[in-house]
Amino acid sequence: MKKVWLENYPKGVVADVSATNQSLLELFESSFAKFSQDELITNMGVTYTYAQVDEASKAVAAWLQGVGLKKGSVVAIMMPNVNQYLPIVIGALRAGLIITLVNPLYTARELRHQLNDSDCKAIFILTPFCATLEKIIGETGIKTVVCSDIGDMLGTVKGKIVDLAAKYVKKAVPAHTLKSNSQYKVHSYKSIVRKGKGMRYTRPQMNAKDVALLTYTGGTTGMAKGIIVSHHNVEIATSQYEAWFQPIYDGMTSKEQINTIVALPLYHIFAFVISMVGIRVGQHLTLITNPRDIDGFIKTLKSRPFHLLPAVNTLFQALMAHPQFKTIDFSAFKIAVAGGMAATPETARKWLEATGHPILEGWGMSETIGVGTANPFTNKEFNGSIGMPLPGVDINIRDENENVLEIGEVGELCIKGDNVISSYHNIDNTGFFTADGYLKTGDIGTMDDKGYVKIFDRKKDMIIVSGFNVYPNEVENVIETHSKVAECSVVGVDSESQGQSVKAYVVKSDPSVTEEDIKAFCKEGLAGYKCPRDIEFIAELPKSTVGKILRHELRKQANQAA
Repeated sequence: MKKVWLENYPKGVVADVSATNQSLLELFESSFAKFSQDELITNMGVTYTYAQVDEASKAVAAWLQGVGLKKGSVVAIMMPNVNQYLPIVIGALRAGLIITLVNPLYTARELRHQLNDSDCKAIFILTPFCATLEKIIGETGIKTVVCSDIGDMLGTVKGKIVDLAAKYVKKAVPAHTLKSNSQYKVHSYKSIVRKGKGMRYTRPQMNAKDVALLTYTGGTTGMAKGIIVSHHNVEIATSQYEAWFQPIYDGMTSKEQINTIVALPLYHIFAFVISMVGIRVGQHLTLITNPRDIDGFIKTLKSRPFHLLPAVNTLFQALMAHPQFKTIDFSAFKIAVAGGMAATPETARKWLEATGHPILEGWGMSETIGVGTANPFTNKEFNGSIGMPLPGVDINIRDENENVLEIGEVGELCIKGDNVISSYHNIDNTGFFTADGYLKTGDIGTMDDKGYVKIFDRKKDMIIVSGFNVYPNEVENVIETHSKVAECSVVGVDSESQGQSVKAYVVKSDPSVTEEDIKAFCKEGLAGYKCPRDIEFIAELPKSTVGKILRHELRKQANQAA
């Protein structure tokens, strides 16, 4: 398939990016030197400069080396977005270690799997999640635990107030008795930073091929898969995004510092790579600890000018539904990027109407370090596509036999590039890659003659009704344009007569809407076989911690009820 997208790149965006063949240590050291006095992170109103994060991360690195963790050992980080997150990530990498980022809302079973599968030796954990760790730590190889309170990097007074509120007002810190014993030692984050500042840091010899992360897929079906990510994978991914962002940089003055809102959790690959890009180019990162607290989120957005907002569709919806949304100043705002799940046309329309800026979709996977396709940031409207391949990314569409299809044909997206992993951890890689080295994504889509890619659905989410393919996203997009619908999700239900039938779970925005209303509305915009046979009204759709609708839970529920 010809790389037709290269002919349609925005002005200033290069066709490819070159590898430096360096580790991430060089990236960090370069940025800390170049932007030392600039602000790097802000959380709950407390800000740290590049120089301060440099110092904190080096202290973490020195301490980790001091407790005997050897190059290549795995360290877990189980925290939401707080100021200590990036100093820990950077510190562990600077110590020559491999990091595995853990969803802090994991159950004990899920946590045990990731710690054991990655052969993790140490963990940094926020105290509200210590009760979960305590349940299974005896079944793992963890030798070192570093517990951190939410307020550890919020200053003495504010930090104490936040910690007391979390423990006694919000009741967000379950009781635990995690203490040092013969199997493992427990330390506080503040104590290890204090000790680390007085310890010697030895810069390890690292190269681009060394492993940086063992990141895990969401685990929505079965156990999560470990993904081996090299320093090279991450460094290239940051280069690719930097190249794609060039039109934004060209439109700003040299004195302006981009303020990126990091509301998606940093354990999620998209947020992680966005933060790495930010560090690479000297951005300021505003960390949102709890994006579900829309009151607090909007207060943060109003506190200072912001330029970039990566989010998922449900978060854009929640922001716009808040009565204070209209009071936010969007005068400095540049771009809203939707990732993690498809943005609906209705959400995009409302966002453009409310802010004057479009939502531009992109697409990536954990296996591609969050990099794949994106709409040009020069686009002025939502187009329903996930954009075109980024510099250095090659995408083609293939059939079940791995044959490359022509422009406009529908098949599975396959991707290749230096940002794409080469293997999974502890599992057979057979079947995940094509014979010529492209990763099979499991996404069904097509590419047009300008290089824009449109995804119809996940391969596993596609519904087949009497031999006809039904893509849930299409049906959902139609239903969500109904004025009395807040949101919906569509799944397939086993059917003896049709193979599968379509079922829609609908959240009302107006209590008067009926099942007959929705069915009649669908008949106006969808072919008969695509229309839902069953409509079920639901108070809230099940969602992951990043706001992604969990279709597999609804599918299971629907088929049990059938």
